[in-house]
Formats: sequence, structure tokens, C-alpha cells
Amino acid sequence: MTKVVDYYYTPASPWTYLGHHRFEAIAQRRGATIRYKPVDYGKIFPLSGGLPLGKRAPQRQAYRLAELKRWRDFLGVPLTIQPKYHPVAADLAAQLIIAAERAGAPAGPISFELMRACWVEDRNISDAETLAAVATAQGLDGPKLVAAARSPEIGMLYDALTREAIDRQVFGAPFFIYKDEPFWGQDRLDFLDRALAR
Repeated sequence: MTKVVDYYYTPASPWTYLGHHRFEAIAQRRGATIRYKPVDYGKIFPLSGGLPLGKRAPQRQAYRLAELKRWRDFLGVPLTIQPKYHPVAADLAAQLIIAAERAGAPAGPISFELMRACWVEDRNISDAETLAAVATAQGLDGPKLVAAARSPEIGMLYDALTREAIDRQVFGAPFFIYKDEPFWGQDRLDFLDRALAR
């Protein structure tokens, strides 16, 4: 039987960045297919009790920074703890991922490069020129994909994925669902790995 994991995320999430490659490696090792589903957490948070970063209590914001440093050092990956362009509107970046996949490009690599642009290179992933440059560096037609990302069709797909996430009780990023079992966060990947091994 085919193993399928639904992967709900946003390229604006540092936790998604920290877990992205590890998740893909787990899926490959376990013979699982990933369905990449970038969604709008600006719509998900108000319905699930979440708050945008700037509206969280100071102690929660401070602990988030401590955890990011802790995970960065533990995993040994580059990470700018407080990038210049964050919080950032990631709708166009998310829609670019959908447009790239619709055009036949794998969603995983472009997703990671957009996260890396934000969390390592300190670039603005809400800027169309930046998005086009990231896509072009991946061998894709950046300007064409940005235009497609802005199309009503891709916008409708993005909205549909977001509604699906809401219906499936998604509330944070990254969020994985395997056989209707939810796993929230890159720090739950070991549990997902064990579920895929059953």
C-alpha cells in the first residue's frame, strides 16, 4: 500500500525550514510520497487559537528565539534568528510553489530555496523580483512563474489548500498528516518516522 504524507507549511516558517530536508529524507527512506501543500496561516491562525508573531506575549517571543538558536546549533544548519524581512507576507511565495509544481517542477527544492532565501540569505520573499531570481537560480522561468503565481487560478488553488488545512484541523507549521494522524512541528519528525515504519 502506498504511503502518503500531506505536508502543510509556509515558506515563512523557520521551523519548516529546519525540518524540510529531514522530513524529505525520512519520506524517501520509508518509501513515502509527499503531497506538498503550502497554505495561508494568516487565515488558519485566527480559527485555531494561534497568534501572529508580533501579537504574541513577550515571554513567548523570547522563548521562540531561544528555541531557534537551540535547534540551529543542534542541527548544525545556518539560520538567521531574526532576519531583516520577517515577519513577511508569504502568499506570493507559497503561490509560486504551487505554480512551479503545476508547471512540472518538483515542489520540494523550490520550497527549500525560498525558505533559505528568507532564513539564511536575509532576502525578502514577498518581493516579486526576489522570487523570480530564486526560481531562475533553480533553472526555472522565474518571471513566468511569478506571473502564474499571481493568476486567479493559482490563487484559487491556494485558497482551496488553505480551506482543506482548516477542515483537517491544521493549526501550525510544519504540519504533517499520515493516515489521518497529525504531527505538528519539526520536533515531531521522529514520531512520523516511526509511524511510517509500521
